[in-house]
Amino acid sequence: MAGCSTAPARPSASGAAVVQLDATPRIAVISAFEPELTVLLPQVQQAAKHRINGVEFTTGTLSGQPVVVFLSGISMTNAAMNTQLALDRFNVSHIVFSGIAGGVNPGLHIGDVTVPAQWGQYMEWLMAREDKPGQYSAPAWMKSELTLPAFGMMHPRPVEVRSAAKPALTKQFWFAADPRMLAVARSLGTSVALDHCHADKCLKERPRMVVGGNGVSGQAFVDNKAFREYAFKTFDANVLDMETAATAMVAHSNGVPYIAFRSLSDLAGGGDGENEMDTFMHLAAANSAKVLQAFLASWK
Repeated sequence: MAGCSTAPARPSASGAAVVQLDATPRIAVISAFEPELTVLLPQVQQAAKHRINGVEFTTGTLSGQPVVVFLSGISMTNAAMNTQLALDRFNVSHIVFSGIAGGVNPGLHIGDVTVPAQWGQYMEWLMAREDKPGQYSAPAWMKSELTLPAFGMMHPRPVEVRSAAKPALTKQFWFAADPRMLAVARSLGTSVALDHCHADKCLKERPRMVVGGNGVSGQAFVDNKAFREYAFKTFDANVLDMETAATAMVAHSNGVPYIAFRSLSDLAGGGDGENEMDTFMHLAAANSAKVLQAFLASWK
C-alpha cells in the first residue's frame, strides 16, 4: 500500500480489532460505479492508494479537504459493506455520497442535483398474502408498523437499527442527513454552474440544485412509470437510487454525519421514451461532482 500511515488498532463493527491505515481525519467521498468516480479521482491531490478486500481507497485532498475516495459498488449490500469497511480502516469524520439517480418528483428534470434531507429504504417489504385475486392481507402482529400505502402486495416497513448511542434495537424508516452539512449545501445557492450539454446531447431544461426533501433507495433499478408515481406519492421522494439509504443507515449506526448529492440521469420510467440513463449519466455524474467539490471548498 503506497503512502499509508498506520494508526492504532480499534474495534470494528464486529468487535474485532482492526488496524486503521491512515490516522488523518478525512471525509469519505463515495460513488457507486466507475463513471461517477472517474470525474473525481483526477482532482485528488497527494493521492495514495490502499486496497482492502479488493476495494481501492484513494487518500489525499480534494477541494482543500482531506478525503478518502472509493467506489461502494452498486446495490444496498455493497454500499453498506464498503461504507463500514471505510469506517473501520480510516479515520472518517464525515461521509459524502456523490453520484447519479433516477428522478421521482415530476417537478425535477434530468441533470438536476438533489440533496435530500433524509433517506429511507423503500424495499424493506412485507410481501402480503393474497386472500382473493388482487386482495392482500398482512399478519395481525405486523400491522402496527405498516403505516405507508402498499404497492400491490408489497408493503414498506421500517428497518431494525441500533447504534453505539442507542444500543437497544429500534425500528425507523428515515435516516436524516446532517443538518450542518445540509446548511452548507444550501448556502451554495445557484453559485455552481451545472452542465447543460454532453457531447452532442443537450437538455431541454437548465439543471438546478434542490436541497431538502426525501430520497429513497432499494435493490431494484426502477424504470417503471407506475412505481415512480407510487414512490412520489407515498414517500414524497425527489429521487430514487440503489445505495444511499444503506450508507445512511451505516452512518447512523456509527454516529458519523453524512450527506448525499444525487444528480438525475433518468426519470425512473417517467420519460416519454426509453430510459435515458445511458445518454445522460456522464452529464449527471459531472453535475453531482461539481456540487460535491463546491461543498468541500465551502466546508469548514
